[in-house]
Amino acid sequence: MYRGIDIGTDKVAIEDQRGIPHHLVDVVGPVDRYSAADYSRDASAIVGAVLERGHVPIVVGGTGLYYRALVRGMFPGPARDEGLRARLSNVAARRGVDALYRWLGRVDPASARRIQPRDEMRLVRALEVYLLTGRPLTDHFEQTKSPIAGVDVLTIGLSMPRPSLRERVARRVDAQIARGVVGEVQALLAAGVSATAHAFSGLVYRQIVEMLRGERDLDATRELIVRENMRYARRQLIWFRKEPNVQWVEGPGEAEAAVSAAKRLVTEFLNIEDCGIASMKID
Repeated sequence: MYRGIDIGTDKVAIEDQRGIPHHLVDVVGPVDRYSAADYSRDASAIVGAVLERGHVPIVVGGTGLYYRALVRGMFPGPARDEGLRARLSNVAARRGVDALYRWLGRVDPASARRIQPRDEMRLVRALEVYLLTGRPLTDHFEQTKSPIAGVDVLTIGLSMPRPSLRERVARRVDAQIARGVVGEVQALLAAGVSATAHAFSGLVYRQIVEMLRGERDLDATRELIVRENMRYARRQLIWFRKEPNVQWVEGPGEAEAAVSAAKRLVTEFLNIEDCGIASMKID
């Protein structure tokens, strides 16, 4: 979603989009905040517009919370409490972000499993909801309503053996470094984007900002990014294994067997002939 946050997110270049409209790309600046609730609102509007045109919307990604926000809805939780957030941030400053993570693990283990241990922003929000309502964030999710209720959804999940996954993750990180992701971060910082900007809170960017502060060298940063990606992949798998109605396909998305399995699922779901997939109007 963030403009200028390109290499570390593997943003699809215009020439690689093959004429298929891509949505919610470059919709906010790097200093803005964009939440799962924002995504749920914007993505559901796009899904409705695509369906009205008679096209098939395809949602691609791996962030479990954003997926759930669209397919199952977000709870109308309490508004931000700046005073409480400041106190929680002070705890992180004094005792480390790990203190927030351990605290969340005690009061809301399900949220702790899906939130990265260093993701202070999401840890603060989960604890904020718990402290303001007396109930874990995950309890609130059970009382939500999907913004696309009434739309039939086919969810396809990819699963790969861990050694193969680690090899692919390592290649991806090496490619991002070779393409200049460090320079991308340096340019954003030089342009005045704060090192604490929300856009820098995700994988790759957070570790590079830490490196530029002198916390480690490039080799150590590369290894850390690979490890953190693998931890995140494990949490993704745990999250999606608990989601209802996920159709699992084994292997990487470009493998012939995986493509054939996905095509079969899509043709059955849409009740079309296999040869019709190539001519589908998709967004």
